[in-house]
Amino acid sequence: MRFSGWRVLKEGLTGNKGWRPHWRDPEPKREYDVIIIGGGGHGLATAYYLAAEHGITNVAVLERGYIGGGNVGRNTTIVRANYYLPGNSEFYSHSLRLWESLEQELNYNAMMSQRGIINLFHNDGQRDAIVRRGNSIVNQGDDAELLDREGVRRMAPFLNFDNNRFPIMGGLLQRRAGTARHDAVAWGFARGADMRGVDLIQNCEVTGIDVENGRVTGVQTARGPIRAKKVAMAAAGRSGQVAAMAGLTLPIESHVLQAFVSEGVKPIIDNVITFAEGHLYISQSDKGGLVFGSYLDFYSSYAARGNLPMVEHTMETCMAMVPAVGKARLLRSWGGIMDMTPDGSPIIDHSPIDGLYLNCGWCYGGFKATPGSGNVYAHLIATDRPHGAATRFKLDRFRTGVGLMDEEGTGAQHNLH
Repeated sequence: MRFSGWRVLKEGLTGNKGWRPHWRDPEPKREYDVIIIGGGGHGLATAYYLAAEHGITNVAVLERGYIGGGNVGRNTTIVRANYYLPGNSEFYSHSLRLWESLEQELNYNAMMSQRGIINLFHNDGQRDAIVRRGNSIVNQGDDAELLDREGVRRMAPFLNFDNNRFPIMGGLLQRRAGTARHDAVAWGFARGADMRGVDLIQNCEVTGIDVENGRVTGVQTARGPIRAKKVAMAAAGRSGQVAAMAGLTLPIESHVLQAFVSEGVKPIIDNVITFAEGHLYISQSDKGGLVFGSYLDFYSSYAARGNLPMVEHTMETCMAMVPAVGKARLLRSWGGIMDMTPDGSPIIDHSPIDGLYLNCGWCYGGFKATPGSGNVYAHLIATDRPHGAATRFKLDRFRTGVGLMDEEGTGAQHNLH
C-alpha cells in the first residue's frame, strides 16, 4: 500500500475504511539469517536497510513491548550534523543526507522540518570553540554560519539577550538541521521493512543469547527459542543487560534523560535553540507545544522517569533564556534511558563473540542518528566490514585508549556526556 494525496482524499471521503495495518503481526519462525534485538528506531532502520540495500530479508526484529515504544518515542526529535571531531563528523553528515531523502524513500511522512538549529555562545572562549566547530563542519561538506548578536536577535528576538550571567554574544547556525516526528520515523521504517519481508515480532522479550564454541547460534525468548546465523543488538539503554546474556560487559552506563513539552501555544520558536551554559535545547512542535530538555539526571537507572531536581533545573534554564516560557503550562514530561559511553560517542562493531554485533552507546545522539545508524549497521552485518562513515566507532578504543572521541571535551566519565 502506497500513500498519495489522492489516496488520502479518497479515504477521507469514504470514512477511512480502506486503510490496512501497516505491518504484519507474524509468529516467529524457528530460524532466521539475522535477528535484531530491539524494535526501536535503530533496530527498525537496520532491518530496513538489510532488506533494501543488501537483499537480506530473512530477518526478525524482536521487541519486548510494542514497536516504537522505547527511546525512539521518548526524545526531543532534533536532527543535526554539527559535530566537530573526525569520526562523528563524517557519520552525522552521512545520517543527515539520509534524513533529507527519507520520506521519498519510505513513501511515508516523517514530518522532517529543516528549520535550522542555533547553538548560542556567551563568552570569548565559547565563541572560539564555535568558530573551530563551524570550520570543521564546513570542511566536512556540511553547512554552518556564524551569527553575531544581532544576527541571532533577528532570528530569535524572544531570547533573553541581556542575562547578567550568560549574555548572548552570538551563535552557530546550521540551516539543514531541524526536527522530525519521532513515532512517524519508527512507523515508516517498520512499514518499509515489513513490505520487504522482515518479521516484526512484538511482545517478544529476549531472555538469553545462545553461544556455542565462541559463536552465536540464536536467542531464547518469551515465545520460545529462535535460531539465527547472526544476532544484532540494538537495545539502546538496555544494551548492557542484553550483552550480559552473552557473558559480555560493555563500557556503558545507563542514565535517565528527561524531556518536557508545554501546552500548545501560538508559533513563537521557528528554529531549534540550544543554550550551552545551561545545556538547554528547545523547539516548538507542529501542534504548538514547546519541546525542551537539559542534562541527564546524573544517576544510573533503568526507570523511564526522572527526578524533580532536574525538572527544577530545566525550568530555571528555560526561564533564563526564554522568559516567555513562564506563561505556558507544562503539559507532560518523560524519561528515556540513555546508554552512555566514557567518551560520549557510539559503538558499532563486532563483539568478541562471532556473529554477535553491537550497536550501542548513543548517549544524546540516538534519534538524529536513526537512518545513519541503521544504514551503517546493516552494512557491517551484511559484509562484516565497517561502513566508511563509521570506521571509528570501534569497541576496542576503550581498551587501548586510541581513537577516543570526546566530542564535548568533558573527559572519560559516562554521566558527563
